Amino acid sequence: MATLPLISDEEASAEVLAVFDDIRAVRGTEYINNFWRALAHDPALLAATWGRLKEVIGPGELDPLVKEMLYIAVSVANGCEYCIHSHTAAARAKGMSEAQYGELLGVIGMAMQTNGLVTAMQVEVDDAFLA
Repeated sequence: MATLPLISDEEASAEVLAVFDDIRAVRGTEYINNFWRALAHDPALLAATWGRLKEVIGPGELDPLVKEMLYIAVSVANGCEYCIHSHTAAARAKGMSEAQYGELLGVIGMAMQTNGLVTAMQVEVDDAFLA
């Protein structure tokens, strides 16, 4: 359950509606998800977050599907249920296959295991790995 009510289009200020309209245009959908509707309580934060997300997730050197898969991995590490679900849906929409998803989960699980082990043992970083 959200800690604050979600802002509907009818309740939204002109500033919020402008961001909602941009989200709709960029994503090619009429749907505004609950994350954006919760952020709408702070129009400046909503606009800043959307602007940064568009920049980071937008065209670049990394493939869009890779970006979504990275987002899933970080969301798992941070324990963000909402982001795990939303970015898994986005990755699937960008073509992630079940085989890719299975491999992603394998990498996430392996990284969590080895991260935990090396952290517990406090292994010193090899000089060859230092930049």
